[in-house]
Amino acid sequence: MKILVTGAAGFIGYHFIEKLAKKRYEVIGIDNLNDYYDVNLKIERLKLLGFYHFNIMETDSFIKSDIYQSIKFLKLDLTNLNRLNEVFEIEEVTHVVNLAAQAGVRHSINNPHEYIQSNIVGFANILECCRNNKIEHLIYASSSSVYGNSDAIPFNENQRITKPISLYAATKISNELMAYTYSHLYRFQTTGLRFFTVYGPLGRPDMAPMLFAKAIINNEAIKVYNNGEMMRDFTYIDDITEGIFQTLNFKTNNTPKADVFNIGNSTPTKLLKFIEILEKEFNVISVKEFHPMQDGDVKMTFSDISKFNLAVGYEPKTPIEIGVKHFVKWYLNYFKLDEK
Repeated sequence: MKILVTGAAGFIGYHFIEKLAKKRYEVIGIDNLNDYYDVNLKIERLKLLGFYHFNIMETDSFIKSDIYQSIKFLKLDLTNLNRLNEVFEIEEVTHVVNLAAQAGVRHSINNPHEYIQSNIVGFANILECCRNNKIEHLIYASSSSVYGNSDAIPFNENQRITKPISLYAATKISNELMAYTYSHLYRFQTTGLRFFTVYGPLGRPDMAPMLFAKAIINNEAIKVYNNGEMMRDFTYIDDITEGIFQTLNFKTNNTPKADVFNIGNSTPTKLLKFIEILEKEFNVISVKEFHPMQDGDVKMTFSDISKFNLAVGYEPKTPIEIGVKHFVKWYLNYFKLDEK
């Protein structure tokens, strides 16, 4: 098994490659290192994987890890179809885990073209490379945002997903449809994973845990939307990477087909409760600033994971209190706040 992981410098991509590397899987990681958020955090993740190349932003060649012998990295944008196809051919990839995407629900409202290029064109290129190089299994990131403001709680994979309330969600629905078509026409396995509010060490700066933590530390007001009347199915990063790993060998009667699964914690937490847990770990009472609901946002996410559990045995193991404790410990250390 030789695995191509896209979005290698991203939050989930980094943690997943680290998991594979420790198990000595052969991995090729690619990422375009865009500046949607601080590139230094992406480079820090790559350094933790052993990629110390001083000119990593400029190189167009593979870089080998100084820590893990079985992994290497290439700076590459998915919209570069010719170069991407060369990587598939030369490296003789057997499995693909596509975690690359232009992320962020709110960012998609003002920057729609970035999402079309990365999430639609880029994903189409991944599908073409899988078809042309006879890939055994494509696993790709979808999102809980595909459910929109559905009243059917918990969200399950049999629900109709025809009313996305953000362009980001629309691109993820499109990915699922595209994957189904390619799987049907060209007979290779595709599995979409609908992630539910992933958090943990080295997380994205635009996500609520990082935004809240920054506000708490700087004694600034936490912006709480919909006046706090929101719930999220917060899922710790280790549970996510284990679920992706379990999916690598997933097959249905040895017949290639397209599947989609929820991957979450299946235990929604009220937003104000999450802030309360953060406050306890930081030993600080935060200032809160209440706002109405934002465009593109949803009131609740709640995953029904029974289908995924039946398919691969997925069971999240990290309660919110433990996950937040790990996150805060990392945050204090990363920003050297535990030394103050």
